[in-house]
Amino acid sequence: MLNLINYAYADEVSVGVNTGAWHAITSANFVVQIVLFILMMMSVVSWAIIISKRKQFRAVREADHPFEDAFWKANSLDDIFDSLDEHASSGMARVFRAGYLELRKIADSNLAHKKDENQAPMLSGLDNLERALKKAIDSEVSSLESRLSFLATTGSTGPFIGLFGTVWGIMSAFQKIGATGMASLAVVAPGISEALIATGIGLFAAIPATVGFNFFISDLKKQELALNNFASDFLNIAKRNFFKDH
Repeated sequence: MLNLINYAYADEVSVGVNTGAWHAITSANFVVQIVLFILMMMSVVSWAIIISKRKQFRAVREADHPFEDAFWKANSLDDIFDSLDEHASSGMARVFRAGYLELRKIADSNLAHKKDENQAPMLSGLDNLERALKKAIDSEVSSLESRLSFLATTGSTGPFIGLFGTVWGIMSAFQKIGATGMASLAVVAPGISEALIATGIGLFAAIPATVGFNFFISDLKKQELALNNFASDFLNIAKRNFFKDH
């Protein structure tokens, strides 16, 4: 009786070892291994994007505050432009550069200083300035938004790719049952392990990607709002100082 119990226990231990995570991955059929490889690569790339984007958003945010302070404390737009090298990482500084350079083009072509009754040059100059600022903001937003689509794709497709591996693993388990005519744990466990691992890795890839995507989208909206507010302030200053005669 004791020998029978020991044999059963040893068989359970053997099954437990053989159906471990690593063994299940290495012994899985080719299709499941492809699914697991895709999911692991998606997870690695997602984490790389999360880390790099976190650094990028933090660097821009930390660079914008000093520039904004300098902007409001400066005596003139020329002074700010001369100090732009000190704010190379600031998105606001790049928006300011685009607006300032456009403002200089307007001044050089005398669009902002005509003294006749025709308002078209002044309106054209303002339109050009607004377009330059909007283009700079769009460029900043596009830079911050880059690669976030991969996080969204991983978050939305990861569980389904894992589900595909799960279905395939269960199919494999049933095929083994049909081939052997036995429904013992030793026959079913490997296929079930493949199925569960595919599901787990799919969730492991999708959950951080979804959380990261939502977090960065929230930060992106805040940054875009800050840039739009800054552009509005810049336009108001330009109107008061460069278009006031019209």
